[in-house]
Amino acid sequence: MPQSQTLPPSASWATDRPAILGEGPPGAPLMFVGEQPGDEEDRQGRPFVGPAGKLFDRALEAAGIDRAASYVTNAVKHFKYVQRGPRRLHQSPDAGDIKLYRPFLMAEVESVAPRFLVALGATATQALMGQKLPLLKLRGQVFEGPEGRPVLITVHPSYLLRLPDAALRKQEFERFVAELGLAGQAARGEIRPTGQTAAQADGPPQGSLPL
Repeated sequence: MPQSQTLPPSASWATDRPAILGEGPPGAPLMFVGEQPGDEEDRQGRPFVGPAGKLFDRALEAAGIDRAASYVTNAVKHFKYVQRGPRRLHQSPDAGDIKLYRPFLMAEVESVAPRFLVALGATATQALMGQKLPLLKLRGQVFEGPEGRPVLITVHPSYLLRLPDAALRKQEFERFVAELGLAGQAARGEIRPTGQTAAQADGPPQGSLPL
């Protein structure tokens, strides 16, 4: 990741702060891509350590996936926020932000060379697939992503935190765990999902995992 002074004016919100890079072993069979670091990630310098990260860890454990053996990163490498008094309020990355950081994400994919990728949320999906796609419509489906690698599309764990109804939260968490579990199986070679291309996204779900 380039130093902050190399960022264009459109990314001035990222200046004077280090990028939060991915973590995990080279050659990790499973790679998770989220949106961007949050406030806690920006302070600790690690991905997925805030409230959404804690929920993500719970889901990984329930799915039988070892986070330490996986690679975890974000599509955007800096925390985008607006200051409101003492608080730093999250701002979603826009298309320009995603495009700016995409080469660095593609370099991570090439370097790690995972067998299987999981796009956590709309930003990650757009970054990996190179275009905006309807997340909830395509959730649970597998697509052909960078370098032909399969990409499972699912929600970001922060989505689960925002659900107002406890019963719905439980239901959606269980669905999320099931999706992660099948991704883990695919990464271990226990199942072989066939990914469709992004151009087929509006057609029948030819590459769906059996969710």
